[in-house]
Amino acid sequence: MGIIIGIDVGISTTKIVGLRDGKPSAPIRITAADPITSLYGAFGKYLHDNEIELSEVEHVMLTGVGAAYVKGNVYGVNTTRCDEFVADALGARYESHLDHAIVVSMGTGTSFVMCNGDDISHIGGIGIGGGTLQGLSRIMLNTADIKQISALAMQGDSSHINLRIGDITAQPLPGLPMEATASLFASAKNDASKEDIAAGIITMVLQSIGSAAVLAAQGTGCRDMVLIGHLSLLPQCKEIFPALEKLYKVRFHIPKYSQYCTAIGAALAYGK
Repeated sequence: MGIIIGIDVGISTTKIVGLRDGKPSAPIRITAADPITSLYGAFGKYLHDNEIELSEVEHVMLTGVGAAYVKGNVYGVNTTRCDEFVADALGARYESHLDHAIVVSMGTGTSFVMCNGDDISHIGGIGIGGGTLQGLSRIMLNTADIKQISALAMQGDSSHINLRIGDITAQPLPGLPMEATASLFASAKNDASKEDIAAGIITMVLQSIGSAAVLAAQGTGCRDMVLIGHLSLLPQCKEIFPALEKLYKVRFHIPKYSQYCTAIGAALAYGK
């Protein structure tokens, strides 16, 4: 059996992974001006970097919003499209080793997919994600560079931006610790520093996603959430999601290859 290539094609970013003997290896990420350039650039780089001949590739599996722009086969190799929600679930299940979980795909927006063994269903989503973070930062910080935003946020304090339970009451409320957020951005001042604003934006996006995931799990009996997508790499995830775990009594998991789960899932979907 040859190599199965899984490709998650975004509007400007493409993630690619090869599946050899049922195991994914050497995932990479490429950014370009458009999905076609990004796709073919990622494919060529992947083959070159891993010393793979085109003849060794048995099949290409495409997924992601940018896959709609790709017509026919890629480089003449048999090519199939995979539903993105299925790819999310298969990749997250493989990487997390969890059969029953809600997959939280943090892309431009955020989608929620229930994975219960081979039963995969799209629950819904929210219009908050990486696009929100970049758009607000472009307006408020004059940058859309997520690495730069994250670095600023590391030096800021979101408590200068957000209103906490402890700011509005002298006594804890049932089930709500004093440090829990009462209102996002409610304490923001006209002279707030860029560092605090960056911390506030990231906190708003990640807390909103986490809280929405918990609401999506209501009535399912599922307490495990697998975070995938580029936002899962933000260092602030290591602080914000553990706090949400304590608040909601759930578990958030970030797999090793969290940003590549959709590409991995696309490859795993071959033959299913």
